[in-house]
Amino acid sequence: MNLLDKFKDITNPFSPKIIGKMNVLDKFKDVKNPFSPKIIGEINDSFVKIAIIDGDKIPWHNHKAEDELFYILEGRLLFEIEGEDSFMMNQGDLFIVKKGINHRVSSNKPCKIMLVENKSTAHTGTVKSEITKTISEQL
Repeated sequence: MNLLDKFKDITNPFSPKIIGKMNVLDKFKDVKNPFSPKIIGEINDSFVKIAIIDGDKIPWHNHKAEDELFYILEGRLLFEIEGEDSFMMNQGDLFIVKKGINHRVSSNKPCKIMLVENKSTAHTGTVKSEITKTISEQL
């Protein structure tokens, strides 16, 4: 099966696989490990993902051609941008990292986040680490 075939029917209005209303927090039952994003839907050329951040394993990275949206569902997230003061994000906060900006996130307690990213966005940019996941690993 082609990698994106799993989501192909979502946009077909006659498909029984249409994703409609969902409780995002309930979808966290499918997130098995911290730092392992899970795709829960798609909007045009973007994926909607959820993840749990717990610790500081995410390396400094950037996405050369894509912006990335972070939305905090539960907990607190430390956000670091190279050359800038770090800042804390809390439940309900939203931040968009513009393409090419070197960044990393961490949390000292489990933090549930939602991400919106282009389908072409690599998990940790061109940086490979122990937590890097391919798109197929996020399905």
